[in-house]
Amino acid sequence: MDNDGAASCAKEPRCSQCGTNFGINLTEEMREDFARDGYIVVKSLLKPEELDKLKGALENDDGVVKHSFQRDDGHGRKIQLCLWRHPGNDITGMLARCEKVAGTMEKLLGGEVYHYHTKLIMKEPHTGGSFVWHQDYGYWYRNGCLFPNMGTVFIAVDKCDQENGCLKVLKGSHLAGRIDHVAVGEQNGADLERVNELKKILPLVHVELDPGDALFFHCNVLHTSDQNRSDRRRWAFLIAYNRADNNPYFAHHCPQYTPLYKMSDSAIMECSCITDMSGKDFMGRTDDTSIKLLDEPPKPQ
Repeated sequence: MDNDGAASCAKEPRCSQCGTNFGINLTEEMREDFARDGYIVVKSLLKPEELDKLKGALENDDGVVKHSFQRDDGHGRKIQLCLWRHPGNDITGMLARCEKVAGTMEKLLGGEVYHYHTKLIMKEPHTGGSFVWHQDYGYWYRNGCLFPNMGTVFIAVDKCDQENGCLKVLKGSHLAGRIDHVAVGEQNGADLERVNELKKILPLVHVELDPGDALFFHCNVLHTSDQNRSDRRRWAFLIAYNRADNNPYFAHHCPQYTPLYKMSDSAIMECSCITDMSGKDFMGRTDDTSIKLLDEPPKPQ
């Protein structure tokens, strides 16, 4: 267990003959922690050489950052991000497809998953914006996803701490179910009255991560993050998954069920594709219909 009471992973299992890794050793304790707390922390999900390769790809001007845009955080600062629908075949796609990421999420969610979207969130020094309290399912529900069988893997590209706006979660808040959300600027926020009541009875955890660490969390976990007032950037790489049997019942800006072809963890280092963005299908600032839907009644079911 780490200092915040979240489980950390055991050593990666490897084939006894070839030595190839094939995901993390997800223990029964980790499964129980995820069910009870709504998240687990996996220390050093990415090895140093994998993290260096990912950073090199993310920082390449001809890579995913070329498709970045900004959103107002409602408090005078901007959130910079880029967002894409499908993994693609570059290094970021190999990371989204690999066993220790996608395979672990399948085990935690209890079934086959597919790629819902990936995003890079860039909180720059002194200017990076904040995120209001929200649940991911608070607006994915509006996308026609009938069940909260969804989750996200938050991978720290840089050190994430309280000074530069790390993620904060309410431990066990996923058990409260979906909370009503409203539009807050260009974000969606959970009903603050309900959030404040939950804060009285649930632990508030600052998810401080070292580069390469990861947070696997359930789509109903309440989370937020502050502005980056430090002189250090805070980049984070987030991959969202939906369970295959939770296929949205209408088309929207994120994909309906699309089979995810998983790869061995070794694919991250073996991949030489850095700037080929074909097949990723990037989203722009106005493509996200979830915010618009918050001002409309839900579609009839």
